[in-house]
Amino acid sequence: MAIKGSTGGRSLIDNNPDMIENDPLEAIFALNLGDFLTDHLISTDLMSKINTSVHDKITRLKNQLKELISIYSLDKTLTILGFNSEDDFVIYNSIAKTITQMLEVNACHIYLNPDYIHGMQKSENHDLVLMGSSLQDPDKSLLKNIYFSLKDSKNPPVKSFLTGKTNYLKDVAKSKNFVSSAQLGGEKVITLLTVPMANSYDNVGVICIENYSKKEIAQEQVRLIEITARLFVTSMRLQKLVEDAELLIKDPSATPAELMHLRTELTASIGDLGDEQQIFVESLATAVDVKSQYTGEHSRQVANLAKEISEYLKLNEKTVDLIYYAGLLQNIGKITLPEELFSKKGKLSQEDWNKLQNHPNVGVSLLMNINFLSEVVPYVHYHKERWNGKGEPEGLSGMSIPLGSRIIAVADACQAMISKRAYREALSKEKVLEILKSEAGIKWDPIIVDALFEIKRDK
Repeated sequence: MAIKGSTGGRSLIDNNPDMIENDPLEAIFALNLGDFLTDHLISTDLMSKINTSVHDKITRLKNQLKELISIYSLDKTLTILGFNSEDDFVIYNSIAKTITQMLEVNACHIYLNPDYIHGMQKSENHDLVLMGSSLQDPDKSLLKNIYFSLKDSKNPPVKSFLTGKTNYLKDVAKSKNFVSSAQLGGEKVITLLTVPMANSYDNVGVICIENYSKKEIAQEQVRLIEITARLFVTSMRLQKLVEDAELLIKDPSATPAELMHLRTELTASIGDLGDEQQIFVESLATAVDVKSQYTGEHSRQVANLAKEISEYLKLNEKTVDLIYYAGLLQNIGKITLPEELFSKKGKLSQEDWNKLQNHPNVGVSLLMNINFLSEVVPYVHYHKERWNGKGEPEGLSGMSIPLGSRIIAVADACQAMISKRAYREALSKEKVLEILKSEAGIKWDPIIVDALFEIKRDK
């Protein structure tokens, strides 16, 4: 039988890898061949082969872990985790400011459990510590010293953390349980949204969104923050698994079972992160469309058409995905514009028009704060360029315009014309294709227009 020591269920070989050279039963156990064979069945020659096989398996598993780690990097996430310096605060502040800008609210604060803050010792009352804020250049020492105690279980931020549920208070005055720091302007808060940073694996903190007036937060915006919070947690879990893998790779006593278990966990977490990122992008696009008063999911339809064109042109899978994301997010800058701008009747003022025209630049700034989307920035930034060089923002022409931008430009123009607007009826498919064909080589890349013709011809 394989001998077990008092090491929490690990075999002695786990703690003493040299034993495998002397104990044939441990070699069998390590290979998962069972513990029912007796030592006389193992010859010296077979023992040597088993030793080599186990060693090769461990080396192979460690190399697989290294590959998985190389797939994952901080720039594939919201870059909010795993930092060992004061940069933590810069990152969290940036995310909080981005949320404030997108929702047009007065403040956003991010609180974390100290267990998830590098170098911070948990004290009796510091159960949720302020880690980032949208306030103008908050003092780092201020952030470290503002916290909630879990003993105040009825306080909405704490309640969200403990229950894992979103709380939306449209009138804080009706709740006597909300307690916030005067240093954060807590006495001015009228509308409060608290969103737990939690998933099935972890519960790490809470996002608090505050407004100083009775402004409604749309359901699409609430969902966007919930998805953002989940993305935080998924990213943090993945970073922790990466750190565990790095340690195990260096551990000479690591067993195949440990390595395989971590490989499974890491693979699943990378998959979860990819899923969460796609949901986040799609939710962000929906929030943009709702605010822009588009109907029929304009951004998603543009993205789907851009994807069809990309696949027809036989672009590689990664490029197709990036173009799809860029199609979803081409109007992201509009999420920062005031809602009344989209509901105005009649001619816009020059100031309002300039705001609308500048939305691609604002969108690029937002995307730069969401680092895993940095690769779509060029496609979004240049999608208003035109084939003849008379577009924005830099007057690029022809093939100097990124391919993804040229594809999105055609998809956006097509989708805009076949959709009904307040000032005109939708155009027929035939009329839209006729217009695009007449403008090919002037506004649009002729090859992409031809691809669109082939796609639409049979629909």
